[in-house]
Amino acid sequence: MARININGQTVEVDADGATPLLWVLREYLDLTGTKFGCGVGECGACTVHVNGEAVRSCVVPLESVSESDAVVSIEGLSQDGTHPIQKAWLELDVPQCGYCQPGMIMAASALLAKNPTPTDKEIDEQVTNICRCGTYNRVRAGIHRAAGEKA
Repeated sequence: MARININGQTVEVDADGATPLLWVLREYLDLTGTKFGCGVGECGACTVHVNGEAVRSCVVPLESVSESDAVVSIEGLSQDGTHPIQKAWLELDVPQCGYCQPGMIMAASALLAKNPTPTDKEIDEQVTNICRCGTYNRVRAGIHRAAGEKA
């Protein structure tokens, strides 16, 4: 039995310590906003925050997070969609198919928390999530719009 802090609440999870955090979120806690993409930490569809850092949850074993670590999934970013990144995404119609967007939003929000006015180059270096639809220009525009609202 493991205890973790997810979206501000401590929960107990009866999962093996080697279970990837992604599957703990989706299968044990029914937080299905975090998506499975590649399973090897490359695509970023499974991005969540651990202590404010954007991490690929498909390669983070449950045993590497503890109750003292703050894990935030897309469901915990904002309950009412008022986070500046979420608002910018809606205003600019950033997603196309939308599958990768929870991970993109989590990566973008982590970037803005550390760098409130990133350049395009900094965005490209820090938000390395893969979007099969190619919405990268809209992602950049969304990040810049959200930066104007001081995310």
